Amino acid sequence: MTHEHKKINYIEFPLIDPTATKQFFTSVFDWEFQEWGPNYLSFSGAGIDGGFNGEDNTPVQNPGVLIILYSNDLEASLADVKAAGATIIRDIYSFPGGRRFHFADPNGNELAIWSEVTE
Repeated sequence: MTHEHKKINYIEFPLIDPTATKQFFTSVFDWEFQEWGPNYLSFSGAGIDGGFNGEDNTPVQNPGVLIILYSNDLEASLADVKAAGATIIRDIYSFPGGRRFHFADPNGNELAIWSEVTE
């Protein structure tokens, strides 16, 4: 992994349920996980490396930093997220340049998925 000065290097989310977290992000986004003890998971394959940290029992709070993922097919991504059992916080809506929806992962973290407007 290459580290760049003054660039985002890693993203870390609070972790409540390691098993549900791995199942959800593997089934919906094909992320890969490494377990670092019972309360920490690192992930790769997301466009940026990161982790889920349950070591310090930090509560999940919303709104916080919103991580937004990209999709070539927003409706298919919405169906995948729903099928994996996530809670949809805000259904698909339009904004200048695209459309997106928000959901809560198994830990309660809010994320979004967006897609460009295609004409």
